[in-house]
Amino acid sequence: KSIAAVQACASDLYDLSQEIWKNPELAFQEHHAHKVLTDFLEKQGFRVDRHYKLETAFRAVYGKEGGLHVCVICEYDALPGIGHGCGHNLIAEVGVAAGIAIKAAIQDLKQPVKLTVMGTPAEEWGSGKIFLIKDGCFKDVDFAMMAHLFTFNVSRWRCLAIVTGEVIYKGVASHPAYQTWEGTNALDAAVLCYNNISVLRQQMRPHHQVHGIIQNGGTHPDIIPSETKLIFYLRAHSETELKKLEKRVVGCVEAAALATGCQVEYNFKTDASNLIQNNTLASLYERNAENLGVTNCPDKSVTGAISGSTDMGNVTHVVPGIHPMFALPTDASIHSRHFTEEAGKREAQPYALNQAKALAMTAIDVICQSQLMDTIREEFKQDLAND
Repeated sequence: KSIAAVQACASDLYDLSQEIWKNPELAFQEHHAHKVLTDFLEKQGFRVDRHYKLETAFRAVYGKEGGLHVCVICEYDALPGIGHGCGHNLIAEVGVAAGIAIKAAIQDLKQPVKLTVMGTPAEEWGSGKIFLIKDGCFKDVDFAMMAHLFTFNVSRWRCLAIVTGEVIYKGVASHPAYQTWEGTNALDAAVLCYNNISVLRQQMRPHHQVHGIIQNGGTHPDIIPSETKLIFYLRAHSETELKKLEKRVVGCVEAAALATGCQVEYNFKTDASNLIQNNTLASLYERNAENLGVTNCPDKSVTGAISGSTDMGNVTHVVPGIHPMFALPTDASIHSRHFTEEAGKREAQPYALNQAKALAMTAIDVICQSQLMDTIREEFKQDLAND
């Protein structure tokens, strides 16, 4: 029944995905995507809260209070310059399709079940889910799920916790060919900082990552720069490890200031937590995906591929969840123009719809076997304790 419901809407779901793909919008500006998604879900019989806590967030609800509350998550923001190079048009479609499938399964059940399709803006930049978490949007959710595009199928992706660091060096402007000794070169400090961190990489732990840019390197080649700015991303497999990495990076930052005589200001802000994949939910998903012909990479699904970051990680620190990754038939890498093209092709549809079905079947397994929820909750407590 659930699979039939998805197939019946397949053409409309493709049109929905295309509307988002053809109109890429950046973080917190996803007004067109928000409208087409909420309009679609309303027509499918969901009670829709538009502009839910955030202007471009939404909550679409079906079912009754008093039983399990299942949440399926949509993302729909694009990347600057390249559009949907991360395939968020398909992620949104997967979330909506999974919601339709779960709705079809629970509408005749006697037991109360609540289903929410949650629209979460700004995954690429701004971490919309963190705002929704702080507003208590997941406080009554029993478990959450979504699926994301990747370069191969992996059911237990292990994304990294991430911190954004801003570093500003302040020196003294002067003419670079006349009384140069009167100046203090903030660009020298920025270059030394960048190089210090590059040298540090040889001694970093596995899965510790630092990458960044010099955002402001001065204003004119005939003026010794008096102010420069760098932005870095720091990643590690847990927030505890991230603190250790941050301490070492701060040493590189301060050393560059000392060497050049510049003043330095820096700030490190947590953006996203590491992702915790619930074992029971992931195992159910793997079985359901396999029954639909989805083959996970065994060497990566068991141990978990470790890369990237997402604010879905923060969700899995407040409720049990899964975030499998699925591939399209392409060798394109995500966050590229080539991948943007692939995400807009009709050939991507079977892969997206299969993910929606697998997520829905996983949710239905838990709904129909209530004892599974006890195991899921216990695993969640243990995962948080061990993180």
